[in-house]
Amino acid sequence: MNSKLIHPKEFASKAKKENLFKAIDYALAFETESVRHNTQTFNNNRYKAISQIEDYEELKNKAREIKENSIRNLPLLVEKLTETIEARGGSVYYAKGKKEAVNFIKEICLSNSVKLAVKSKSITSEEIKLNDTLEAENIEVVETDLAEFILQLSKEQPSHIVAPAIHRSRESISKLFKENIDTSDPLETGEELTAFASKTLREKFLAADVGITGANLISADEGAILLVESEGNIRLTTHLPAIHIAIAGVEKIIPARKDFGIFIELLAASATGQVLTSYTNILEPPLKAPALNLNNRSDKERKFFLVLIDDGRMAMRDDPDLKEALYCIRCSACMNVCANFQTVGGHAFGGECYTGGIGASWAVGTTGKLEEGRFAELCTGCSRCVPNCPVRIDIPRLNTVIKNRLMEAESVPLQKIFFGYFGAMAKIASKFSSLVNYFMKSKAVKILLDKFLGVEKEREIPEFAGKTFVELYKRRVGAIHQRKSGNSRQKVIVFADIFTNYNNPAVGMKAVEALEKLGFQTEVSEVCDDGRASLSQGMVQYAEKKAAQTASYLKKLIDDGYDVIVMEPSVLTMLRNDYAKLLKDDNLFAAVNEKCYDLFEFLNMKIEEGKLDINHIKKNIKYAGQKIFYHGHCQLKSIGLGNEAPEFYKKLGIDAAISTQECCGMAGSFGYKKHYYKISKSLGISLLNQIKNKFGSTDEVVILASGTSCREQLKSFSDRKDNIYHPAEYLNKLIKEK
Repeated sequence: MNSKLIHPKEFASKAKKENLFKAIDYALAFETESVRHNTQTFNNNRYKAISQIEDYEELKNKAREIKENSIRNLPLLVEKLTETIEARGGSVYYAKGKKEAVNFIKEICLSNSVKLAVKSKSITSEEIKLNDTLEAENIEVVETDLAEFILQLSKEQPSHIVAPAIHRSRESISKLFKENIDTSDPLETGEELTAFASKTLREKFLAADVGITGANLISADEGAILLVESEGNIRLTTHLPAIHIAIAGVEKIIPARKDFGIFIELLAASATGQVLTSYTNILEPPLKAPALNLNNRSDKERKFFLVLIDDGRMAMRDDPDLKEALYCIRCSACMNVCANFQTVGGHAFGGECYTGGIGASWAVGTTGKLEEGRFAELCTGCSRCVPNCPVRIDIPRLNTVIKNRLMEAESVPLQKIFFGYFGAMAKIASKFSSLVNYFMKSKAVKILLDKFLGVEKEREIPEFAGKTFVELYKRRVGAIHQRKSGNSRQKVIVFADIFTNYNNPAVGMKAVEALEKLGFQTEVSEVCDDGRASLSQGMVQYAEKKAAQTASYLKKLIDDGYDVIVMEPSVLTMLRNDYAKLLKDDNLFAAVNEKCYDLFEFLNMKIEEGKLDINHIKKNIKYAGQKIFYHGHCQLKSIGLGNEAPEFYKKLGIDAAISTQECCGMAGSFGYKKHYYKISKSLGISLLNQIKNKFGSTDEVVILASGTSCREQLKSFSDRKDNIYHPAEYLNKLIKEK
């Protein structure tokens, strides 16, 4: 092992930047293979599972509504739940913070002469560091969930919410067991490992004095606790010992037991891709069954204690930006779909307890320390988690808020200024494009960018065009207005976003040409900075300013009868998603949201409306049967448009192999930052390997990708650069001139 790579338990907290970077290096060196395989398996299973749920979107809406109402009425629900459980003979303790919670549980154990506690998986108990407190009192604590049992032996923090040991291979688990438990069993297969753990833990269940669980949900009306699991440990934990302690954050309370069904269906599909989790338990403790006393205790009746944890949650409830995190049902869908999490897992993309995109807001909320959410920087804002979340949490927005607050607290790093004000910088640089491009390629400048701005030396900075998109269009305005087309459908305007205007004017012009060939009266807008670059760095206020300016301008175009074609996917997602929160005027957002389109979304729509004749287009296509591979942009996929281009091509009789990778790994500025470059490179190579596995090589394949950063990523690691196109460029190439 590289001596510079420290075991992850040494940097569990990511409060310091260097700890985050060390964790990334460790994960890339030792954990990526297992994490990527397991998370992608969960994610693929999820897609299959939700495809079988007919009312999936409706269920998500209902779940969201229930959680919103629950958090809004939380104080009343706590009061109602307390009354319900105490009327049944149980006890409820409301713990304001970690110390109160662990001290209460400790006193229960000491007053009942507890020597052995068995636990089923409870992330809230890890949040309050319960095990450490009990073990300090010579109380043995045994984690009975197999993954948690593995972590307890290895002294690691969880790397995933649902599968805490997802980073470990079968071989490493076998070695761990043999090092910590005296056994002659071979422990070579998964079945042997599971059987050995089951036999070892069964002895603990039979001897336990107290059982400790978490809770997926608790209903205030009946005091029912929902617990879902895959191994049956919860049933043994809650039924064998006479004393049951349940630990739950207050956000787990919902009004009615009848609504459990909605969450059961969503949770199973979202977490592991199952129709139903293997064991679904609904308990109304204390149980009426007699105490078993299998360990020779003399308990005459069962006792139940519910410890409700605040620990910052009520403060999150009062925080308009972080409140949404309380809707989380701990399904892990956001982690499994996240390309960066698939690469480094929760030991890097996480804190001491909470992991993944949703984890940063929880780390901040439950510690009260903003710096504990520093790993939010690993969220690129690709938004793939948003449609996957069963309660529709805007996780990228939560992480943007944390980035923004960190900057306000610590000052704005030069790196964020460099990338966040790209529009202003590009405007100046484009005037001296040849000179700027020359210097950006020099070794000295790359060293300076690395040292002062943290820009990876291995990356090639995209060149600024000699003529911008707007300038190229103005050169041929006369020709456009003189063109007469008897097949004109309507007037459209191609939006000159800063990325297309300054770096990819050829893409914009090819889109204009293709639209003209298809009979549309096409114009180009003024160049606008929509705020995407600044928002990705966490510069919320600057993004709000740019959003207001851009939206006002676009509305004028729309009011003049234009449909707006947006070439850059991240910009379209900005207009349709992020503007909902950046703009103060809902009507302004509605106008922009309704009339701004992806090019191929627009063309498919016109075909469906009967305003574009696909058969006529097919007659004018010159296609020689090339092999085509299409990578859908992550943000386009997040708004349901990831495959619009290949769907259009299919209507032309042209099939494309479609990428199954969630994100190319470039993610705008993310792939240029030196501390994240290795993550980005890993994903880029993985994407190219997918093409090679499909076609044998990339040499004879036309590779299509809508995003600027996607194409840059593919060109960075591909042997060829000239076979990578925006789908609009390739379409224009296929359509014959009239």
